[in-house]
Amino acid sequence: MGRVLALAAAALAVAALVAGSAQAAPGLRVGVTDDAWLEFGPGTLEERVAELQEMGVQVVRVTLDWYEIETEQGTYDWARDGQLLDALRAAGIEPVVAIWGTPSWANGGGKPNVPPQASASFASFARAAAERFPWVRRWIVWNEPNQRRWLLPPSPVAYVTKLLNPGGAAIKGVIPKASIGGGATAPRGASGGMSPVDFMRGMGRAGAHLDAYAHHPHPLSPAETPFTGGCSWCRTISMATLDRLVDETRAVFGSRTRIWLTELGYQTNPPDKILGVTWAKQARFVAEAQLRAYEASRVDLLVQYLVRDEPKLGAWQSGLETVAGKVKPAMASFTLPLAQVSRTGLATTLWGQIRTGTGARPYVLQRRTNGRWVRVGLGAETNMRGYFERTVRAGPGAQLRLYDAETRRSSPTLIVR
Repeated sequence: MGRVLALAAAALAVAALVAGSAQAAPGLRVGVTDDAWLEFGPGTLEERVAELQEMGVQVVRVTLDWYEIETEQGTYDWARDGQLLDALRAAGIEPVVAIWGTPSWANGGGKPNVPPQASASFASFARAAAERFPWVRRWIVWNEPNQRRWLLPPSPVAYVTKLLNPGGAAIKGVIPKASIGGGATAPRGASGGMSPVDFMRGMGRAGAHLDAYAHHPHPLSPAETPFTGGCSWCRTISMATLDRLVDETRAVFGSRTRIWLTELGYQTNPPDKILGVTWAKQARFVAEAQLRAYEASRVDLLVQYLVRDEPKLGAWQSGLETVAGKVKPAMASFTLPLAQVSRTGLATTLWGQIRTGTGARPYVLQRRTNGRWVRVGLGAETNMRGYFERTVRAGPGAQLRLYDAETRRSSPTLIVR
């Protein structure tokens, strides 16, 4: 009888640890960015925003194109941006606003990737944007400034002195509680650019002022997963080497600086036969990326790129649906992520989330047995933010899925490894 009681106590301790790890989740918010789909996608804007709600989207990154809004100095056209941001706000979806692109009058006739000649011109626009959208709390200054196609030259000094610091100060002058995201770096410098590590260090030496460091941890090859395959000796940063981002931001900007992962996309084959992974792998990676971000220190945002594949094959094919609107399995793993945390023998620990809804949500784990899905154990509830972590008896090859009885939707099949 004593052995039985000891085993029961051990089981309760394990359960408490599992529940505790779920309750200790960071404040991760998951969303999407796809300006083209949001503005021009199928149906009305209200219908597209309603689709985002059904997906459980919590944040949407929207880009304000400075060069299109202020074509003449001091004259602003907020029509497009006001429509998009107001629609998100009305639906209860938090916008994350990025500002990019210099008008030619501000940079001596250059292209949008050339910084302004005077920092005051960018500060003036940032202030006007904050005055137009005073309810926006998260702002990002520029896009992938470590690559030449987005900032020419890709100089951390020019970025900090002409864009980040003056723009951030102007926004905070209007919205004191705003959070300013700097960087928004690409995972590599590309031809003529700088690695995100070198760019970040240069920002630190230039005296960057920011509340969060934004980064786009796209995979650098189809062989990468959210946890494996990254280059251990490079200065690139992808999701597979997220620890490098955590360590570098702490060293350069301090431990209070938050991390925003404001673009992440796994391209699929079909249609991309060179850079794409199978639809099943994309679905698995979308769920595992959420687990990776959830577990990482100081990560507040994870933004999926894109909702829909881009029309040109040479562009991005990382959407949750095809260019024709066919839904990929990754759509389900975005809304109902289920990932394997670990396995020891037949003890497999799973992590997941029911993103739609509020408070503790009921969920069901199912296992494929004799050609049908069977409930694993008793029904259970997530924590107040929709997360759960649970250990089940399942060996390699076992097929599991997460089922949401409220919406009658299920995650893609997880095959235990």
